[in-house]
Amino acid sequence: MARVTFYSGEAVPLEMHKVRIVQKLALVPIERRLAAISEAGNNTFLLKNRDIFLDMLTDSGVNAMSDKQLAAMMESDDSYAGSATFTKLENKIKELFNKDYFLPVHQGRAAENIIARVFVTPGSVVPMNYHFTTTKAHIMLNGGVIEELIVDEGLQVNSTHPFKGDLNITKLRALIAQRGAGNIAFVRIETGTNLIGGQPHSLENIRQVRAVCDEFGLLLVLDASLLADNLYFIKTREAGCKDMSIRAITRELSDLSDIIYFSARKLGCARGGGICTSSKDAFMKMRELVTLYEGFLTYGGMSVREIEAITVGLDETMDEDMISQGPIFIEYMVNELARQGVPVVTPAGGLGCHLNALQFLPHVPQTQYPAGALASALYLAGSVRGMERGTISEQRDENGKETLANMELLRLALPRRVFTLSQLKYAIDRIVWLYKNRDLVGGLVFVEEPKLLRFFFGKLKTTSDWHSKLVAKFRADLGDSL
Repeated sequence: MARVTFYSGEAVPLEMHKVRIVQKLALVPIERRLAAISEAGNNTFLLKNRDIFLDMLTDSGVNAMSDKQLAAMMESDDSYAGSATFTKLENKIKELFNKDYFLPVHQGRAAENIIARVFVTPGSVVPMNYHFTTTKAHIMLNGGVIEELIVDEGLQVNSTHPFKGDLNITKLRALIAQRGAGNIAFVRIETGTNLIGGQPHSLENIRQVRAVCDEFGLLLVLDASLLADNLYFIKTREAGCKDMSIRAITRELSDLSDIIYFSARKLGCARGGGICTSSKDAFMKMRELVTLYEGFLTYGGMSVREIEAITVGLDETMDEDMISQGPIFIEYMVNELARQGVPVVTPAGGLGCHLNALQFLPHVPQTQYPAGALASALYLAGSVRGMERGTISEQRDENGKETLANMELLRLALPRRVFTLSQLKYAIDRIVWLYKNRDLVGGLVFVEEPKLLRFFFGKLKTTSDWHSKLVAKFRADLGDSL
């Protein structure tokens, strides 16, 4: 892992790659941005790419691929069955994760669907460190419920705790005693806990969870979609792992888990996913569902070109220079914003920089979706598209009452090897300007609200004319700077 000290004393991240293919960006004037966000119903998911300068919506499927991945895609074997391309990926899974069986799927939520259909039954419970939107939906659709057992520090927006994604072992034991081991579908650990700021778990915590699972005969399922960032944090933050290689940490995490699933759109930097296990019984139960819902067992809904790219991408995940890129850029952004007083989630995690909308917009009630309002306002301020990770990302209860999120975050994802340092500085500048003018930002209210996963398709309107006031202040302060 490169540790470069600048003679000037400035602390900046250093890209350990060079750019060889570029894509032209557009930065449209703020008046067009106002029209675009209004047309999108203040939902950044519904914006058109032509109107976006920096797309920080997600790191899913938009990470930059390496030259080796692109080259590998040219070697793909497009046989429907018995493809040599699939065998390459299967062998790479065995090499890195030491799992005997591999099932390909087209992305992470497809894996969640299959796992939930096989193991979740009506009334069963899935304890986890924290939920993800699609995970929770799949479990609930199959009649199960989730229990979040995150350590107390996990819900503290600002902390120095290095592993806020750890699962509370005491709470896990209490839940098993209360509900009974027979009613536990499986225990799920999410690597790089997404909805609380991409916060990692420790290797020691997984060891402790494994011990409890062994004691009560429970399955341990690991969502490894954000494994790359978590490996970096284990290596750099966990004292007992500093001398372990990335491959050794990966192998132990895998050996401690009964089932691993992942979105290769994050882990592997290509569009696909997979499930791996050493349990033949679990494999056989899931296998037929892959063919039913995804495709034949040698492609699982993926193109063979993507499978070739994933094989190389997984191998590159074992490179410390590669997996450090995301975290060190995120840390830089978090530290710069914090230095200028902007409320962010600390310590810096993986996936992206997370703005704390409750502190950024304390005057906006949580029932008026401050994280969604902040996403809309930041798009206006800089043509930067982030993702609301707050109450809009929840769903109403059975009585139609709003379920307020534990945190109201605006996630600004930093796809791997995509943005330059000057682009990061631009985003920071516009966020700081917006923070100085935060009193102009108001709330939102739904005008179109789907019952399930409403953050994807829902549309909202402003509670006042705060959009126009923000645009006017932008023009007054920044003139013709788009």
